[in-house]
Amino acid sequence: MINISLRILTWSLPISVTKAQNFPEFDFTNWIYIILTPVFFLISHLLIGRIRKTKKATAGMIMFVFLFSFYIILCGMYSSFIVTSDPRNALTIYLIALCVISVMCVFEYDEVIVLLILTEVAFTAMLLYAHADATSMLYDQLISVVLLAGFYLISRYFFSYKASYYQQIIEIRSKNIEIEKAGEFKNQVLGMVAHDLRNPIGAVESIAMMIELDEIDEDMQENVNMIKESCAKARGILDDLLEAARNENINIVETEKTELNQYLKGIIEAWKIQNPIKIILTSAINPLYAQLNVEKFTRALDNLISNALKFSKETDQVELRLNQKDKLITIEVKDQGLGIPQDLVPHIFDRFSKAGRAGLKGEKSTGLGLSIVKQIIESHKGKISVNSVEGEGTTFLIQLQAGY
Repeated sequence: MINISLRILTWSLPISVTKAQNFPEFDFTNWIYIILTPVFFLISHLLIGRIRKTKKATAGMIMFVFLFSFYIILCGMYSSFIVTSDPRNALTIYLIALCVISVMCVFEYDEVIVLLILTEVAFTAMLLYAHADATSMLYDQLISVVLLAGFYLISRYFFSYKASYYQQIIEIRSKNIEIEKAGEFKNQVLGMVAHDLRNPIGAVESIAMMIELDEIDEDMQENVNMIKESCAKARGILDDLLEAARNENINIVETEKTELNQYLKGIIEAWKIQNPIKIILTSAINPLYAQLNVEKFTRALDNLISNALKFSKETDQVELRLNQKDKLITIEVKDQGLGIPQDLVPHIFDRFSKAGRAGLKGEKSTGLGLSIVKQIIESHKGKISVNSVEGEGTTFLIQLQAGY
């Protein structure tokens, strides 16, 4: 672009201003730069496209970078020669070219040595072409050696830096692959174990139900009830493990437009059948729509409601609040239960969290429920937070984008 601009200036301005007739070398090199530089650009574009497909470098690519670097150095060198009759007074462009190549390009040791030799040969040839006397040639060569020594040191420094950086990237990629494989293996094991354990648990539960068909005394009935409760708890743990494994690598879920008032009423009705604790819905807007994966979002709300019921007395109530501000929908699950100690609040969404506590009736916690809730909410591009006061209750706040 600079050379095209210079060419336009020489055409648009009179010779008395540009003095271009005194610099035939400038005219020649200007055309060389304008013609060759786009060729390098086009070839590099093609090679970049190829390396993106194959992910591999070739000897031709390495040779191309080498030739381009030598071309840039020659451009800077020759430009310095044609500026004045004594190149010692105008080696800035030559220096800039060397610095640019040493920083931008990565060369092996032998490649740098070859580039240094070729550059020094070209510099000597230009001195001979300029008919420099012996003293001037000596001084110019000393300056060139200093510049090339600086080029060598800078090039080696950036080579070490980039090689170290590249090695770190390779190690990170290798570790990521290992982590992904370990995660896949873990999920496979979780899925296999959970699936295989369902059958024996189901068999135990079926036997307990068959025992109930016979006339049994109160002690036997109590034992059967304990077996059935244990089977139900085991199924709950397996469901949590499977859900955690399914949701781990899912960031986007398929959703559909859902009217939230009717949706939440349906969830509350299902819970009323099996729980004496009063669950109510408070809605400020009707109708109100959001994009939901109904199956997964129901699992999240069921976990929150179950958690609220677990820490609430039968005389308490659990409230679901629905509201909208601008394009942000909020769903609150509020209880009047025990509340969460402040030191446990930062950890409640962690997987296998130590913040899990037994409920008022001794219900056990796997430490997975709230982590699953967080995964599901985030897969809907939403957020969840908690506000709790020990002894007064807990409120979980879900924020979602409105879906019209």
